[in-house]
Order: sequence, then structure tokens, then C-alpha cells
Amino acid sequence: MLVLGPLGFAAPWVLTALIALPVLWLILRATPPSPRRVAFPGVALLQGLVDKTAVARRTPWWLLLLRLAAITALILAFASPVWKPVLHDRQDGPLLVVLDAGWAAAPDWAARQTRAAQALSEAAAQGRPAALLLGDGRTQEEPLRFAAGDSLLSRLRAAQPAPWGTRLPDDPDAVLANQPEGDLATLWISDGLDHPNRAAWLQSLAARGPVSVVPPRRAVQSLSLQGGDAPSLTVYETGDAAPAILAIGPDPQGIERELARLTAGEATTVAGVTTRPVSIDLPPELRNRIARFQIEGASHAGAVVLADDRVRRRKVGLVGDADSQAEGQQLLAPLYYLRRALAPSTDLVEGGLGDVLDTAPDVIILADQVQLTEIGELAEWVDAGGLLIRFAGPRMAAFDRLTEEPLLPVMLRQGGRDIGGALSWGDPRGLAPFAGDGVFAGLQPPQDVTVRAQLMAQPSPDLAARTIAALTDNTPLVTRDRLGQGQVVLFHVTANAEWSNLPISGLFVQMLDRLLSTAGTAAVEPRADQRQQPFWTAQSVLDGFGRAAAADDLAPVAAQDMAGGPGPGRPAGIYAAGEQIMALNAGGPMRIAAWPGAQVEQAAAGQGRDLRGILLALAAVMLALDAVGSALIARGGRIAALLLIAMAGLPSPPAQAQDLTPEAIRAADEVALAYVITGDEAVDEASYEGLRGLSQALRQRSSVEPGEPVGIDLDNDGLSVLTFLYWPVTEAQPAPTAQAYLRLNQFLRSGGMILFDTRDGDIAGLGGPDMSLALQRLAAPLDVPPLAPVPDDHVLTRSFYLLADFPGRWRGQPVWVEAPPAGASAAEGTPFRQLNDGVSPVVIGANGWAEAWALDENGYPTFPVGTGWEGERQRELAIRFGVNLIMYVLTGNYKSDQVHVPALLDRLRTEERLGP
Repeated sequence: MLVLGPLGFAAPWVLTALIALPVLWLILRATPPSPRRVAFPGVALLQGLVDKTAVARRTPWWLLLLRLAAITALILAFASPVWKPVLHDRQDGPLLVVLDAGWAAAPDWAARQTRAAQALSEAAAQGRPAALLLGDGRTQEEPLRFAAGDSLLSRLRAAQPAPWGTRLPDDPDAVLANQPEGDLATLWISDGLDHPNRAAWLQSLAARGPVSVVPPRRAVQSLSLQGGDAPSLTVYETGDAAPAILAIGPDPQGIERELARLTAGEATTVAGVTTRPVSIDLPPELRNRIARFQIEGASHAGAVVLADDRVRRRKVGLVGDADSQAEGQQLLAPLYYLRRALAPSTDLVEGGLGDVLDTAPDVIILADQVQLTEIGELAEWVDAGGLLIRFAGPRMAAFDRLTEEPLLPVMLRQGGRDIGGALSWGDPRGLAPFAGDGVFAGLQPPQDVTVRAQLMAQPSPDLAARTIAALTDNTPLVTRDRLGQGQVVLFHVTANAEWSNLPISGLFVQMLDRLLSTAGTAAVEPRADQRQQPFWTAQSVLDGFGRAAAADDLAPVAAQDMAGGPGPGRPAGIYAAGEQIMALNAGGPMRIAAWPGAQVEQAAAGQGRDLRGILLALAAVMLALDAVGSALIARGGRIAALLLIAMAGLPSPPAQAQDLTPEAIRAADEVALAYVITGDEAVDEASYEGLRGLSQALRQRSSVEPGEPVGIDLDNDGLSVLTFLYWPVTEAQPAPTAQAYLRLNQFLRSGGMILFDTRDGDIAGLGGPDMSLALQRLAAPLDVPPLAPVPDDHVLTRSFYLLADFPGRWRGQPVWVEAPPAGASAAEGTPFRQLNDGVSPVVIGANGWAEAWALDENGYPTFPVGTGWEGERQRELAIRFGVNLIMYVLTGNYKSDQVHVPALLDRLRTEERLGP
């Protein structure tokens, strides 16, 4: 790097291009070439003439300087200038780049890769061997390979942050066994957190050579979940922000979105780490839909907490005898034990079965209940996915039709089994160990839990498959069976301490929690290798950026490894073992790393301020100004002024083509007829259908082939390419803007015609002071010439058809056009008529022509005109007037040739005498 004071150049060889600036000066200065002088006598005739488009003989000095400055800025930009660069002492020994690659490195991962690539490229340029150590925990205890730095760039670009914390190998000496000779210079790009083996690695690297540490650019945030009866979240961060926590999950339509926003509590700061508790205070229905919690604005796996059964709160319905009816002893009532076991972690609903079903619970528990009247509704609820848990008891044991009782997982024998009573043989039975792949896997039955009585199941081939807990003599204690999408579970003992001491043990609460966690979930078939020891299989996982990733190629994880949290082979995600679901989250408590003996780069200094973007932008601006200057010299001041106005963001002078829409351009290309959009849907539809019918008539009867009609918004659309504009007048139509009226006046002066149609049959009268108020309001700002009724010899009466009347849906009303001067005929010119080739810029009437021309999509008239044959004749004359009007607009005063006037008038009088 070349350093000139506070300015450094990473590619100083590019500056050699500055030598070419004098050559460029001579080339640009000589353009255009000077004219050659040749004596010619005839030049004397040109004296006094002024060249309106003079061309400069030489490039102006200010334009030349502008071009040279732009080229200089480009050369400096390509030299990679840096303001106040951070200079590193030149090292001769090998280089080791240690890149923390846990979830905490994800937020600015691209910047970390860039910094590591720069160090490796510099080492390659200096001929120093280099090695790259990724702290993602995947590196084996094998010696690193030192090679040219640029050969490691492909591996660096392919690296991604891991969905677990940064992990380094256990033995630094074994990994660095292949270190080349010389002091080892280490560049450690840290995520700012302390990790296992970090202190040992720092000590080993510091003993081998200098260690430079690049700290993170931003504060690190983490989110963790605390379970229990009232689960909550905790936010950890190295900064002082108070981020919001987003609860994300499917809405009632199944679309995943933000369901709630949680606010962090009071902050507590210890050793630089700020901790904030976050309460999950949400309704149960909303809380049970949450799929994950995430720190707002954070994009790494440590900021995401996947929700499992620790977050969800089930609604459980209890159905049984009231406590007051249980022989007056509340502590012996079955519901008392169930209530004490479930109240801390669920929402309980008690009452009759019908009342409980109306609350839409997740689980229903029946305590010694048989022969229920709502058994049909209960069966439908279970079939739809509900979990029914039943407890045996004296009532069920004494029921004489127990074999006919529905909603039982197994067939039961009538009467109970008394194991430890006075009249029984044998002692009370204990609990057998739970199956390793069952719902109770991992629970340890206490030795003091015994069963004195139970309901026995009828032997059957599938009894063992339906037994999920048994006694030491292999008789079923808890059985379960599937019913549709739901399941039925039966405890073969009572829910109180009458038949066993299970309800007064902690195991009873754990067993109920395990069963409730399966509510609404389908059973998972255990793998063959899970039957001896539980294995957890990934259902969905996260990558280091907190995004969902594929979990197909992950091997099952042993249960003892799950306790170590996320790591290689077990990324953060949702795991299942049999019917158990567990979320493995990456976030948790953090500790800020300390770096004794290492040189920590200042985050504010970084690598200096890169000036390439500023110089490139400056060069672009100067080149744009060069274009403006060139236009100013070559094309005159107006073009330059327009360019300057556009660059400055100022409003440009009004132009006719600048607001043309594709529809307006199509109208010009296809000679399409246009109408004014009034805002009244019925009127606009009638205008469109009317011009469509007139266009069809023109295609059939003349050589004019118009396209589909075009609606014009006067406030926004340009009119410069239009010829004819139909304007239906409505009372509620708002007046156009001042800019629109400027365009309308320019349209009238440049040969365009507006047909005003009040569509009221001239009820208000078009003449004099009684003219329609709406028409007066809309046409007042227009530069309209004096008007008069269409005279008999007007070109409009003979431009295509010979007409004496101009009916529409209505008839008998006058049509107004531009009035000729006093004493002149209709063909003689007024200022407007001379400008527009004899065409009146305005035609005003009240006959509702669009309704008479209108055709629907099938080609049938849309609106009635008159009655019978007379009405159809009136419609035909209206179409003929429309054809005459368009031919009049397109041909001008062609038909006003005075040579043909006498013959045409004679023919018109003859037709009037004979009738149509």
C-alpha cells in the first residue's frame, strides 16, 4: 500500500495512468479540428449572414477541465484510495486466520469474510504461507495445512455460520503441528463472546507470535426460554438496546405471521452483559399457535427460540363427581388430585361433559364415569383429534355392562382386582420400568409407588401393543388406543389414593404432563435402533442465520448428547423421539471475551474509509455535466436548460409528449376515437360503447379503420397526438386542473376537435344565457371561438353523407359550431378555421350521440332510440352524422370546394322533397 499522508492507495500502480493526462489534454483540445482556410471569391455574397447554429472551433477550457477532472477521479478510484488506513507491520512468518463461526458471527458474516479474504490475499502477495481455522466445531484434531493464502479463498467463501456457538478444537498444539518456521502471526476475527477452549487457544497462539483481534461491529443479542409452570423468555445482549420479541406462528388461515409482540422487562447488567426478562402473557389459544419467538431485527439462530410443549398451555376438561358429593371428604375426591396435579401447567374447566365439550378443550379427563348421555358427542370429539383420559374406580368396576362401555382402549373384565387387601393373596405390586421408546420414556418409577387394586383387561393379541405402563407382574396399568385422529387413554386405577399411592407421587404429575404433550399430535413410529436407547430425530432445523434448513441428512442424536445443547450433528431445531417433541435452541447466557496479550483493533478505525464510491460518484456527476455542456455548445441553450432542470429535480417546461400514456400512443397509431372520463361509470361506459359502435361503422363504410376507443383523463393524460375528443357533460363532473386546460387549449389550436354533448335533449337550452350551467362551467376556461348553429352549406352536412339534421338519441335540437365572420360563408376563414384547415375546433349539441351509436359486445344496440322503424331510421341518421363528423375532422375543408356546391345543394333539395 502506498501512503501519502492520511491517504493510502491499495493499488498504487493504477496511478501511473495519470501520466496520460497531458496527452488527453492535447487530444481533447484539438477536437473538433480547425477548419482549413481556402480563398473563394463567392464568399463575399455571404457577408452579413448570421449562422444560427454556430459550432465552436475548439473545446471550451471549462469543458476540457471538467473532462480531465472526471478522468482523474476515475483513475484515483481504480487505485483503491483509503482515508486514514490502518497500517500493519510487515510480517515474514506464516499467517493463521481464526474465524469465529458460531451463531453470534452471523449478523455481519459478509464483513468478516471480507476481512479474512483481505488478510489471506495480502499474505499471498507477500509470499507468506497461511492457514484458515473455522470455529464451527467441525474441524478435526488434525494438523492444519499451511498453503498460499489465495488457495484458501474458495473455502472461506463457502463457509457459513453454524447454528450453535463457536467451538475450537481441544488441542491447539496438535492442530498447529505443521506450522512453518518463523513467528506465527494470528488474525482472530472474533464474535465478541467467550467460548470453550478460547482461553487455551489464545495462550497457545500468543506464545507462537503476535495476535491481532478484530472485534464485532455490533452488539450481540441472544434469546433463551425458561420452562416451568409459568414459562418465560430472557434476552441477553452486549449493548443497551431494549429489543421487542416477536411471537410468530400460523394464523387461523394457516398463514405464518407475527401473532404478538412482547416487551422486555427491567434490565440487569453484569460483567457487560445486559439481561432482560420477557413474560409470555398471552391467551392460551394464541400461545398454543406460536411456532417460534424471535428478537426483532436480529438474523441469527441465537435470536430464535423454537416453541415446544414448554410454551404451550393446554385446556383440560375435568368430568367427575363434585368434591362435596365424595362422601363429604374433599381430600379423597378424584378431582382434587387431578386438580392439584394439572392446575400449575394447564387451564382447567370443570363441569358436566356437555358443558366441558362446549369449551373446546384439548384434553378431557373422566374420573370413574360410565354410561354418559353425551357419549356420541364425545366420540366425535375424540375422532377429530381430542385426547380422552379415563380413570377407573368403584363405579366402573361395579358396572354390569362394562364390556359394552364405549371409548375404552381395551376390553375390561367386570369387577376389580384386589391385590393387597385383607382377602387377597400377595402383596401390592410396584411399577415396571417404562419402555425406552414410549411416551413415558426416561421417567423412573419410584420404589415406593405401589398398586393395591386395579381393573383387569381381557387378554387379546394386541394388549401388549396398547399397554404403555404396566405393573411388575406385567398386568396393564395404563393402556392407550387410537380413534380417528385422537386417542383414548385408560388408567386402570383410581385418580385418588383409594387403589394406589400413585396419585400422591411426583410420578403422577410427570405421567400426566407426558400424556398432555401428545394431545393433537400423531404418533411417531419408533426406529429399530431406538428400542434399546432413545434417539432423537430432527424434524426441522435452523441454519446459522436463523432460517429454516433441511434436516434430511442428519443422523439421529443419542439422548445423552441432547443435554449438551446444539452442536455439530445436532443443530438448533425441533427433535422427536417416539411421541416426545423437544426444541433445541441455540441462544442462552453469554460472557464477553477478554483478550490478554493480544492487540485488539479499534472498531471505529476499522480499515479506514474507502473513497472509491465517493470518487466514482463524483466522476459520474462530472461526466453528466460534460454531457450538458456538450449539448449547450452543439444544440443550443434549450436542450442544456432541459438537462439541467432534469438533473436538479426541478419541474420542466410543459411539453406535449411528456405525459403520453401507452393508450394515447395507441390512439394515434390506430386513429382510435377518444372520450373524456367523467368519473360516472354509466356515462363512461356509454361513451366507450358509443365510440365503439361509431368505429365499427367507420370500418364498414369508409377507408378509416379506427382501433378500440380510448378513455382520457384530462388531468394526467396528454392530448398532443389526438384528433377527436368526445366530451359528455355531467352535472357532477369536476372541472379539470389549470394544467389540463392549458393542454386542452393547445389541443384546440393544433387541429383537434372537441364534441361537447350535454345529452339532455337541450332541455336547458344551449343558446345564449340559458346554456347548460354544467357546460358553461366546464368550457369557460377554454379558448372557444364564437359559435353559431350549423348552416345549411356547412361542410359537416356533406363531408360523407348528405344530411339536413344531426339527430342522436334525441333529435330536433340545433348543433353549434364555430361561427364564420359577418358576411362570409362557412368555408371562409376565421383565425381558428384558417389554423385548423377549416375545421371547427368545437362542436356542441345535446342529442346524446354516444347512446345512439352504442353497441354491446355482441354488436346489438345498447340504448333504445325512438320507436319502431322511425327509431331505427333516427339511429341510422345519427351514425351517418358520426361518420360525417369524423370525416370532417380528418379531411378538413376538402368538401367545401365551391365547384361542387351547386350540384350538392340541388341533390339535397331533391331528397328533401322526396323524403328519406
